[in-house]
Amino acid sequence: MPEYDYIIVGAGAAGCVLAYRLGADPSLKIAVLEAGGADRNIMIKIPAGFSKTVHNPKLNWGYETAPGPHIDNRRIAFPRGKVLGGSGSINGHLYVRGQSADYDMWAQLGCRGWSWDDVLPYFKRAETRGNGGGDPSVRGNDGPLHIQDQRDPQPLSDAYIAANAALGLPRTPDYNSGNQEGTFLYQQMMKDGRRWSPADAYLRPAIKRGNVHLIQHALAEAVVLDGKRATGVRYRVGNGEVQEIRARRDVILSGGSINTPQLLQLSGIGDPDWLGDIGVQVQHALPGVGRNLRDHYAVRVAALVQGAGSLNERSHGLRLVAEVIRYALFRKGLLAQSPSHAGGYYKTRPELETPDMQLYFAPASYAGGRYGATDLDTRAGMTLGCAQLRPESRGHLKATSADPRVKPEIQPNYLADSIDRDALLSAMKYMRRLLQTAPLAQFVAEETLPGPGIVTDEDWMAHARATGSTTYHPIGSCKLGTDPMAVVDPLSMRVHGIAGLRVADASVMPTMVSGNTYAATNMIAEKAADLILS
Repeated sequence: MPEYDYIIVGAGAAGCVLAYRLGADPSLKIAVLEAGGADRNIMIKIPAGFSKTVHNPKLNWGYETAPGPHIDNRRIAFPRGKVLGGSGSINGHLYVRGQSADYDMWAQLGCRGWSWDDVLPYFKRAETRGNGGGDPSVRGNDGPLHIQDQRDPQPLSDAYIAANAALGLPRTPDYNSGNQEGTFLYQQMMKDGRRWSPADAYLRPAIKRGNVHLIQHALAEAVVLDGKRATGVRYRVGNGEVQEIRARRDVILSGGSINTPQLLQLSGIGDPDWLGDIGVQVQHALPGVGRNLRDHYAVRVAALVQGAGSLNERSHGLRLVAEVIRYALFRKGLLAQSPSHAGGYYKTRPELETPDMQLYFAPASYAGGRYGATDLDTRAGMTLGCAQLRPESRGHLKATSADPRVKPEIQPNYLADSIDRDALLSAMKYMRRLLQTAPLAQFVAEETLPGPGIVTDEDWMAHARATGSTTYHPIGSCKLGTDPMAVVDPLSMRVHGIAGLRVADASVMPTMVSGNTYAATNMIAEKAADLILS
């Protein structure tokens, strides 16, 4: 039976980092199991290819949520990457660390060693901050992860930023400094106009060293346990026979907030009642596995554009041909764009100490208008979006079968908490004010989503329930901590009560960070590598 020092399950945002950092020691032998295949699809590398990859069944687990009781019982498509680089190969490119207060809160909750001052060195170690490098006290410039400013900013984005400033939201030079409040152009995980995924940044350099063995199309079926110690992983490649590999040191789960808790449950680690429901024998009772699932829920407002161009008109016909040529020659134009261009962080209530709302802007609009739609409209348009930063609503992730090929139940429980609903209501009204504020207002022909007929609070919330969607940021389903519902020890990343088994991915976040979750997941893996090696 093959033996390795470490077995990493998942080659996504965290697993690639772990392979690179642990593999820096040539005496260690490391296996990386990835359920997906190679990331050779050209749409992965082209930034605007996000619209083609995010729902591609060859690159995606194809999950959807359970019916949401507070969103008109809708099911929502819930993409997660099933390819080298994981969701980091199909996401929207935005690099957002969150606020310093997010991590100080983790420390306050009992996660010693996870305050902003503790994690900042890992954020810095990870990145190469292009376009001038930023403030060296908070930004890094010699790490594997390339973070760049937009190569081709759009005039409508400048007008959006100016409208925010006119409403009292100041321009901020760097929202990744720990203090987010303000309006800005988003920074992107790109290198020279191409996606820079975790596979590009970390995994390929790790494999070149020779001591990291990648096994693709390998669906993990269970962590192998000897009593209360993890000794290996059982997996299947394609439709072949079940295979097993052994870990001399640790098994490290990095499958993300959906796949990691599902694998723990299939291994007999979790809530005994839930395990009994699917006929899995309890190996270790740990009721927090799959609990505390949180996600950002976002809503859009859109308008037709006059007096300026948008990306819509470039997305078809001869103009699209010209954009393809422009991208091929200069790595600029329509194909070099991320879904969101500009944004902001602001307080929906003046008494708040830090912002509680994230704003998004695109100089484009989408057919159908719903959040999650990715096909551009044909008429010139713009789209504004908002998502509450730290949702109080929480749900769960529960395996529905002992067969790992059966999709789990994903219930984010969006808008269950009144705090979330109140914040979203304020933000939707703010977005309409932006459309009516100079200089953005001069480019607005008419509001198309939700439209001028939406006036009352009840109307706005009906719009939110009917059209809102995920921003692809699930976290927390195997949270760090020391309380009875915690799953992972914050000092070692070990699963409570099981030796030789660790978790390092977005599932360990005890609470939501203020923004997109890739940067925080990357940092978690950087720090976890040091904790494991120490």
